[in-house]
Amino acid sequence: MKIAVFNGGPRKMNTEAMVQAFCEGAREAGHEVEEYHVGRMKIAGCLGCEYCHTKGNGSCIQKDDFEKILPAYKDADMIVFASPIYYFMMTAQMEAAIQRVYCIGKPLKAKQAALLLSSASPGVYDGSIAQFKDYMDYAGIKVAGIITAHGSENKSEAKMKEIRDFAKSL
Repeated sequence: MKIAVFNGGPRKMNTEAMVQAFCEGAREAGHEVEEYHVGRMKIAGCLGCEYCHTKGNGSCIQKDDFEKILPAYKDADMIVFASPIYYFMMTAQMEAAIQRVYCIGKPLKAKQAALLLSSASPGVYDGSIAQFKDYMDYAGIKVAGIITAHGSENKSEAKMKEIRDFAKSL
């Protein structure tokens, strides 16, 4: 299975450890994994200009780092979003990377998806989880799993093992 992992955290955030644990487990299970550090990319939000649907034949009028991740949205069998939580939502970089998929409507081949979220505090995930579930429902993609970590859990071996085991089970 081809898995695209979109990491919405900037450098040295807790999501980095979560993503690495997921990638290790998935590769150990024999999956092909590509990681995209969208938190470090320059991806503007969707303009809603409709160029993609009128003149662009599914390509966005904006030319930025989104062009580097669009092939993954087209080709991956599974997509994974990983983000720290800022003010109860995923990072703006992750939001932009998700919203720009509007140019093709939804991931084209993905049959399943997962969500990895980290935060300093418990109880801050509901908005991001609801958004993720609604988007997957719209796209017709099965939610394979959602894993959250807060505070000392973020880099704990127990949490990293949970993530590796989850990825191995796919």
